[in-house]
Amino acid sequence: MSNTDRRTFLQSAGLAGIASAMSSTALAQGTPALEKAKTQAPASKHSLRFGVIGLDHAHIYGMTSAIQRGGGQLVAVYGSDPKQIADFRAKFGDVKVARSEDEILQDKSIQLIAGAPIPDQRAPLGVRAMRAGKDYLADKPGIVTLEQLAEVRRTVEATGRKFAIMYSERLEVRSAVYAGELIRQGAIGRVIQTVNLAPHRVNAPSRPAWFWDKARFGGILTDIGSHQADQFLYYTNSTQAHVVAAQTGNLAHPNYPKFEDFGDMMMSGNGGTGYVRVDWYTPDGLSTWGDGRLFILGTEGYIELRKYINVASGLSGGDHLYIVDRQQARYIDCKEVALPFGPQFVTDIVERTQTAQDQKQALLAAELVLTAQRDATRPTLS
Repeated sequence: MSNTDRRTFLQSAGLAGIASAMSSTALAQGTPALEKAKTQAPASKHSLRFGVIGLDHAHIYGMTSAIQRGGGQLVAVYGSDPKQIADFRAKFGDVKVARSEDEILQDKSIQLIAGAPIPDQRAPLGVRAMRAGKDYLADKPGIVTLEQLAEVRRTVEATGRKFAIMYSERLEVRSAVYAGELIRQGAIGRVIQTVNLAPHRVNAPSRPAWFWDKARFGGILTDIGSHQADQFLYYTNSTQAHVVAAQTGNLAHPNYPKFEDFGDMMMSGNGGTGYVRVDWYTPDGLSTWGDGRLFILGTEGYIELRKYINVASGLSGGDHLYIVDRQQARYIDCKEVALPFGPQFVTDIVERTQTAQDQKQALLAAELVLTAQRDATRPTLS
Protein backbone atom coordinates (compact mmCIF):
# COMPACT_ATOMS: atom_id res chain seq x y z
CA MET A 1 0.00 0.00 0.00
CA SER A 2 1.48 3.35 -0.96
CA ASN A 3 1.82 6.14 1.58
CA THR A 4 -0.92 8.11 -0.20
CA ASP A 5 -3.32 5.15 -0.29
CA ARG A 6 -2.57 4.29 3.32
CA ARG A 7 -3.24 7.85 4.46
CA THR A 8 -6.57 7.88 2.63
CA PHE A 9 -7.51 4.54 4.16
CA LEU A 10 -6.69 5.70 7.67
CA GLN A 11 -8.67 8.90 7.27
CA SER A 12 -11.75 7.11 5.97
CA ALA A 13 -11.71 4.12 8.30
CA GLY A 14 -10.51 5.73 11.55
CA LEU A 15 -8.34 3.98 14.09
CA ALA A 16 -11.21 1.96 15.51
CA GLY A 17 -12.23 0.66 12.10
CA ILE A 18 -8.81 -0.62 11.15
CA ALA A 19 -8.19 -2.47 14.38
CA SER A 20 -9.58 -5.68 12.90
CA ALA A 21 -8.15 -5.12 9.44
CA MET A 22 -4.47 -4.82 10.30
CA SER A 23 -2.20 -6.51 12.80
CA SER A 24 -0.88 -4.69 15.87
CA THR A 25 2.62 -4.95 14.44
CA ALA A 26 1.60 -3.26 11.22
CA LEU A 27 -0.23 -0.53 13.11
CA ALA A 28 2.74 0.12 15.33
CA GLN A 29 4.88 0.95 12.29
CA GLY A 30 2.94 4.14 11.54
CA THR A 31 -0.11 4.35 13.79
CA PRO A 32 -0.34 3.46 17.49
CA ALA A 33 -1.33 -0.14 18.14
CA LEU A 34 -4.77 -0.51 19.67
CA GLU A 35 -5.58 -2.49 22.79
CA LYS A 36 -8.16 -2.45 25.55
CA ALA A 37 -7.20 -2.15 29.18
CA LYS A 38 -9.23 -4.08 31.73
CA THR A 39 -8.76 -4.14 35.47
CA GLN A 40 -10.75 -5.50 38.37
CA ALA A 41 -11.79 -3.22 41.20
CA PRO A 42 -10.89 -4.54 44.62
CA ALA A 43 -13.77 -6.34 46.26
CA SER A 44 -15.76 -4.53 48.93
CA LYS A 45 -14.38 -5.97 52.15
CA HIS A 46 -16.39 -3.88 54.60
CA SER A 47 -19.55 -1.90 55.03
CA LEU A 48 -20.12 1.38 56.84
CA ARG A 49 -22.86 3.92 57.42
CA PHE A 50 -22.44 7.39 55.97
CA GLY A 51 -24.31 10.66 55.71
CA VAL A 52 -24.26 13.47 53.17
CA ILE A 53 -24.23 17.16 54.13
CA GLY A 54 -24.25 19.86 51.46
CA LEU A 55 -25.52 19.43 47.90
CA ASP A 56 -24.34 22.65 46.29
CA HIS A 57 -22.21 20.93 43.64
CA ALA A 58 -23.25 17.95 41.52
CA HIS A 59 -19.95 16.24 42.34
CA ILE A 60 -21.79 14.89 45.39
CA TYR A 61 -23.48 12.37 43.10
CA GLY A 62 -20.20 10.81 42.04
CA MET A 63 -18.88 10.91 45.61
CA THR A 64 -21.96 9.14 46.94
CA SER A 65 -21.86 6.51 44.21
CA ALA A 66 -18.17 5.80 44.88
CA ILE A 67 -18.78 5.23 48.59
CA GLN A 68 -21.73 2.96 47.81
CA ARG A 69 -19.56 0.93 45.41
CA GLY A 70 -17.19 0.43 48.31
CA GLY A 71 -19.86 -0.92 50.64
CA GLY A 72 -21.18 2.30 52.12
CA GLN A 73 -24.80 2.49 53.27
CA LEU A 74 -26.30 5.96 52.80
CA VAL A 75 -28.48 6.64 55.84
CA ALA A 76 -29.16 10.39 55.92
CA VAL A 77 -28.83 13.59 53.91
CA TYR A 78 -29.03 17.24 54.86
CA GLY A 79 -29.18 20.29 52.61
CA SER A 80 -30.74 23.72 52.70
CA ASP A 81 -32.31 23.69 49.22
CA PRO A 82 -35.49 21.58 48.82
CA LYS A 83 -34.88 21.13 45.08
CA GLN A 84 -31.36 19.82 45.72
CA ILE A 85 -32.80 17.38 48.25
CA ALA A 86 -35.51 16.22 45.82
CA ASP A 87 -32.99 15.70 43.01
CA PHE A 88 -30.65 13.79 45.31
CA ARG A 89 -33.41 11.48 46.52
CA ALA A 90 -34.56 10.91 42.95
CA LYS A 91 -31.08 9.53 42.28
CA PHE A 92 -30.38 7.66 45.53
CA GLY A 93 -33.79 6.60 46.76
CA ASP A 94 -35.88 7.30 49.81
CA VAL A 95 -32.98 8.27 52.05
CA LYS A 96 -33.82 9.94 55.36
CA VAL A 97 -33.75 13.75 55.24
CA ALA A 98 -32.19 15.08 58.44
CA ARG A 99 -33.70 18.15 60.10
CA SER A 100 -30.28 19.66 60.73
CA GLU A 101 -26.58 19.11 60.17
CA ASP A 102 -26.19 18.24 63.87
CA GLU A 103 -28.68 15.39 63.55
CA ILE A 104 -26.19 13.65 61.25
CA LEU A 105 -23.05 14.73 63.13
CA GLN A 106 -24.42 13.47 66.45
CA ASP A 107 -25.54 10.08 65.08
CA LYS A 108 -22.93 7.76 66.57
CA SER A 109 -23.73 5.02 64.04
CA ILE A 110 -22.49 7.17 61.14
CA GLN A 111 -18.77 6.75 60.45
CA LEU A 112 -18.30 9.01 57.44
CA ILE A 113 -19.59 12.36 56.18
CA ALA A 114 -19.46 13.27 52.48
CA GLY A 115 -19.96 16.93 51.72
CA ALA A 116 -20.27 19.27 48.74
CA PRO A 117 -21.49 22.57 50.18
CA ILE A 118 -20.28 25.89 48.75
CA PRO A 119 -16.45 25.61 48.66
CA ASP A 120 -15.69 28.04 51.49
CA GLN A 121 -17.92 25.94 53.78
CA ARG A 122 -16.26 22.59 53.07
CA ALA A 123 -13.26 22.75 55.39
CA PRO A 124 -15.28 24.07 58.38
CA LEU A 125 -17.76 21.22 57.86
CA GLY A 126 -14.89 18.75 57.79
CA VAL A 127 -13.48 20.12 61.03
CA ARG A 128 -16.89 19.73 62.70
CA ALA A 129 -17.20 16.19 61.35
CA MET A 130 -13.77 15.17 62.62
CA ARG A 131 -14.45 16.69 66.04
CA ALA A 132 -17.65 14.64 66.11
CA GLY A 133 -15.57 11.49 65.66
CA LYS A 134 -16.24 10.95 61.95
CA ASP A 135 -14.10 10.76 58.84
CA TYR A 136 -14.83 13.23 56.06
CA LEU A 137 -14.77 13.23 52.26
CA ALA A 138 -14.91 16.72 50.75
CA ASP A 139 -15.65 17.74 47.22
CA LYS A 140 -12.75 19.66 45.71
CA PRO A 141 -11.61 22.26 46.52
CA GLY A 142 -11.90 20.97 50.05
CA ILE A 143 -10.03 23.99 51.43
CA VAL A 144 -10.01 27.58 50.12
CA THR A 145 -7.61 29.46 52.43
CA LEU A 146 -4.28 28.74 54.09
CA GLU A 147 -5.93 29.47 57.45
CA GLN A 148 -8.48 26.74 56.79
CA LEU A 149 -5.67 24.37 55.83
CA ALA A 150 -3.86 25.01 59.12
CA GLU A 151 -7.06 24.29 61.07
CA VAL A 152 -7.68 21.09 59.10
CA ARG A 153 -4.15 19.86 59.80
CA ARG A 154 -4.47 20.63 63.51
CA THR A 155 -7.79 18.79 63.69
CA VAL A 156 -6.49 15.75 61.79
CA GLU A 157 -3.58 15.56 64.23
CA ALA A 158 -5.77 16.04 67.30
CA THR A 159 -8.56 13.62 66.35
CA GLY A 160 -6.87 10.99 64.20
CA ARG A 161 -9.74 11.25 61.72
CA LYS A 162 -9.46 11.48 57.94
CA PHE A 163 -9.97 14.63 55.87
CA ALA A 164 -10.11 13.21 52.35
CA ILE A 165 -10.66 15.23 49.18
CA MET A 166 -12.33 13.81 46.09
CA TYR A 167 -9.82 14.68 43.37
CA SER A 168 -12.09 13.02 40.84
CA GLU A 169 -10.04 13.85 37.74
CA ARG A 170 -7.61 11.18 38.91
CA LEU A 171 -9.59 8.99 41.29
CA GLU A 172 -12.71 8.63 39.11
CA VAL A 173 -11.22 8.79 35.59
CA ARG A 174 -10.44 5.36 34.19
CA SER A 175 -7.54 6.40 31.97
CA ALA A 176 -5.95 8.22 34.91
CA VAL A 177 -6.25 5.09 37.04
CA TYR A 178 -4.61 2.98 34.34
CA ALA A 179 -1.83 5.51 33.83
CA GLY A 180 -0.97 5.05 37.49
CA GLU A 181 -0.85 1.28 37.00
CA LEU A 182 1.48 1.60 34.01
CA ILE A 183 3.79 3.89 35.97
CA ARG A 184 3.87 1.43 38.89
CA GLN A 185 4.90 -1.25 36.40
CA GLY A 186 7.81 0.92 35.23
CA ALA A 187 6.39 1.28 31.71
CA ILE A 188 7.98 4.70 31.11
CA GLY A 189 10.82 4.58 33.61
CA ARG A 190 11.04 7.23 36.29
CA VAL A 191 8.51 10.04 35.92
CA ILE A 192 10.19 13.42 35.43
CA GLN A 193 7.33 15.79 34.65
CA THR A 194 3.57 16.13 34.33
CA VAL A 195 1.87 18.66 32.05
CA ASN A 196 -1.83 19.06 32.73
CA LEU A 197 -4.25 21.05 30.56
CA ALA A 198 -7.69 21.45 32.10
CA PRO A 199 -10.13 23.63 30.14
CA HIS A 200 -13.73 23.91 31.34
CA ARG A 201 -16.98 25.27 29.90
CA VAL A 202 -18.37 28.17 31.92
CA ASN A 203 -22.07 27.72 30.95
CA ALA A 204 -22.90 31.00 32.67
CA PRO A 205 -26.73 30.71 32.83
CA SER A 206 -26.52 27.57 34.96
CA ARG A 207 -24.11 28.97 37.56
CA PRO A 208 -25.14 30.11 41.05
CA ALA A 209 -24.01 33.47 42.45
CA TRP A 210 -21.18 31.97 44.52
CA PHE A 211 -19.55 30.56 41.38
CA TRP A 212 -18.53 34.09 40.34
CA ASP A 213 -17.05 35.14 43.70
CA LYS A 214 -13.41 34.23 44.31
CA ALA A 215 -13.91 34.52 48.05
CA ARG A 216 -16.41 31.65 47.89
CA PHE A 217 -14.68 29.29 45.40
CA GLY A 218 -11.09 30.17 46.29
CA GLY A 219 -9.81 31.25 42.87
CA ILE A 220 -9.23 29.26 39.71
CA LEU A 221 -6.01 27.55 40.84
CA THR A 222 -7.53 26.64 44.21
CA ASP A 223 -10.64 25.28 42.49
CA ILE A 224 -9.79 23.56 39.21
CA GLY A 225 -6.06 23.47 39.84
CA SER A 226 -6.43 21.28 42.92
CA HIS A 227 -7.09 18.29 40.63
CA GLN A 228 -3.90 18.93 38.74
CA ALA A 229 -1.74 19.46 41.82
CA ASP A 230 -2.96 16.10 43.10
CA GLN A 231 -1.99 14.40 39.83
CA PHE A 232 1.45 16.05 39.82
CA LEU A 233 2.20 14.75 43.33
CA TYR A 234 0.78 11.29 42.66
CA TYR A 235 2.42 10.52 39.33
CA THR A 236 5.81 11.99 40.28
CA ASN A 237 5.58 10.35 43.73
CA SER A 238 6.52 13.65 45.33
CA THR A 239 6.21 13.95 49.11
CA GLN A 240 7.59 17.49 49.19
CA ALA A 241 6.93 20.24 46.63
CA HIS A 242 6.80 23.98 46.14
CA VAL A 243 5.38 26.46 43.64
CA VAL A 244 7.88 27.95 41.21
CA ALA A 245 5.56 30.47 39.53
CA ALA A 246 1.85 31.12 39.01
CA GLN A 247 -0.51 33.42 37.13
CA THR A 248 -4.24 34.07 37.39
CA GLY A 249 -6.55 36.49 35.66
CA ASN A 250 -10.03 37.37 34.46
CA LEU A 251 -9.45 37.94 30.76
CA ALA A 252 -12.86 37.37 29.18
CA HIS A 253 -15.58 37.93 31.81
CA PRO A 254 -15.61 41.65 32.69
CA ASN A 255 -19.21 41.43 33.89
CA TYR A 256 -17.99 39.25 36.77
CA PRO A 257 -15.13 41.22 38.37
CA LYS A 258 -14.68 38.74 41.26
CA PHE A 259 -14.20 35.82 38.87
CA GLU A 260 -11.04 34.23 37.43
CA ASP A 261 -11.13 32.47 34.06
CA PHE A 262 -7.44 31.70 33.45
CA GLY A 263 -4.56 30.37 35.51
CA ASP A 264 -1.32 28.47 35.21
CA MET A 265 1.39 27.33 37.57
CA MET A 266 4.74 25.56 37.70
CA MET A 267 5.66 23.22 40.55
CA SER A 268 8.79 21.36 41.60
CA GLY A 269 8.86 18.36 43.90
CA ASN A 270 11.28 15.76 45.20
CA GLY A 271 9.95 13.36 42.55
CA GLY A 272 9.62 15.61 39.50
CA THR A 273 8.25 18.83 38.10
CA GLY A 274 4.81 19.89 36.92
CA TYR A 275 3.05 22.47 34.77
CA VAL A 276 -0.70 23.20 34.95
CA ARG A 277 -2.98 25.35 32.81
CA VAL A 278 -6.63 25.81 33.74
CA ASP A 279 -9.30 27.94 32.08
CA TRP A 280 -13.01 28.52 31.51
CA TYR A 281 -12.79 28.92 27.72
CA THR A 282 -14.19 25.65 26.33
CA PRO A 283 -16.09 26.69 23.16
CA ASP A 284 -19.64 25.62 22.41
CA GLY A 285 -18.42 23.59 19.43
CA LEU A 286 -16.97 20.93 21.74
CA SER A 287 -19.38 18.11 22.57
CA THR A 288 -18.29 17.87 26.20
CA TRP A 289 -17.37 20.27 29.00
CA GLY A 290 -13.62 20.21 28.48
CA ASP A 291 -10.77 18.67 26.49
CA GLY A 292 -8.72 17.61 29.49
CA ARG A 293 -5.28 16.26 28.67
CA LEU A 294 -2.41 14.98 30.77
CA PHE A 295 1.14 14.38 29.56
CA ILE A 296 3.43 12.28 31.75
CA LEU A 297 7.11 12.29 30.82
CA GLY A 298 9.34 9.46 31.96
CA THR A 299 12.99 8.59 31.47
CA GLU A 300 12.06 5.72 29.12
CA GLY A 301 8.86 6.90 27.47
CA TYR A 302 5.78 9.05 27.86
CA ILE A 303 2.02 8.80 28.31
CA GLU A 304 -0.72 11.10 27.07
CA LEU A 305 -4.27 10.95 28.41
CA ARG A 306 -7.18 12.41 26.49
CA LYS A 307 -9.57 12.09 29.35
CA TYR A 308 -12.98 13.21 28.12
CA ILE A 309 -12.81 13.45 24.33
CA ASN A 310 -10.42 12.70 21.47
CA VAL A 311 -11.14 15.67 19.23
CA ALA A 312 -12.02 14.94 15.57
CA SER A 313 -10.37 11.51 15.76
CA GLY A 314 -13.26 9.16 15.05
CA LEU A 315 -12.79 7.64 18.50
CA SER A 316 -15.87 8.11 20.68
CA GLY A 317 -16.11 9.09 24.32
CA GLY A 318 -13.20 9.57 26.67
CA ASP A 319 -10.54 7.59 28.53
CA HIS A 320 -8.03 7.43 25.69
CA LEU A 321 -4.44 6.63 26.62
CA TYR A 322 -1.39 6.84 24.36
CA ILE A 323 1.94 5.41 25.45
CA VAL A 324 5.30 5.50 23.67
CA ASP A 325 8.12 3.40 25.09
CA ARG A 326 11.37 1.91 23.78
CA GLN A 327 9.55 -0.71 21.69
CA GLN A 328 6.50 0.96 20.15
CA ALA A 329 3.67 3.46 20.28
CA ARG A 330 0.32 2.15 21.51
CA TYR A 331 -3.22 3.42 21.91
CA ILE A 332 -5.09 1.93 24.87
CA ASP A 333 -8.85 2.20 25.28
CA CYS A 334 -9.43 2.50 29.04
CA LYS A 335 -13.24 2.48 29.09
CA GLU A 336 -13.33 -0.91 30.84
CA VAL A 337 -10.83 -0.06 33.58
CA ALA A 338 -12.34 -0.45 37.02
CA LEU A 339 -12.47 2.40 39.54
CA PRO A 340 -10.90 1.29 42.83
CA PHE A 341 -11.37 4.40 44.99
CA GLY A 342 -14.69 3.45 46.62
CA PRO A 343 -13.70 0.00 47.91
CA GLN A 344 -10.24 1.23 48.89
CA PHE A 345 -11.60 4.25 50.73
CA VAL A 346 -14.16 2.28 52.74
CA THR A 347 -11.41 -0.19 53.64
CA ASP A 348 -9.17 2.68 54.70
CA ILE A 349 -11.84 4.00 57.04
CA VAL A 350 -12.49 0.64 58.66
CA GLU A 351 -8.88 -0.55 58.82
CA ARG A 352 -7.29 2.93 59.31
CA THR A 353 -5.02 2.51 56.27
CA GLN A 354 -4.15 5.00 53.49
CA THR A 355 -4.47 3.08 50.22
CA ALA A 356 -7.14 5.15 48.48
CA GLN A 357 -5.56 8.47 49.40
CA ASP A 358 -2.53 9.48 51.41
CA GLN A 359 -3.59 12.12 53.95
CA LYS A 360 -0.42 14.20 53.78
CA GLN A 361 -0.36 14.15 49.98
CA ALA A 362 -4.01 15.22 49.75
CA LEU A 363 -3.35 18.23 51.97
CA LEU A 364 -0.06 19.02 50.23
CA ALA A 365 -1.96 19.32 46.95
CA ALA A 366 -4.25 21.84 48.65
CA GLU A 367 -1.26 23.71 50.04
CA LEU A 368 0.33 24.01 46.60
CA VAL A 369 -2.70 25.59 44.95
CA LEU A 370 -3.45 27.85 47.90
CA THR A 371 0.13 29.11 47.85
CA ALA A 372 0.04 29.54 44.08
CA GLN A 373 -3.24 31.42 44.34
CA ARG A 374 -1.86 33.76 46.99
CA ASP A 375 1.35 34.52 45.10
CA ALA A 376 0.02 34.54 41.53
CA THR A 377 0.89 37.43 39.25
CA ARG A 378 -1.42 38.73 36.52
CA PRO A 379 -0.87 37.92 32.84
CA THR A 380 0.35 40.95 30.87
CA LEU A 381 -1.50 41.09 27.57
CA SER A 382 -1.10 43.85 25.03
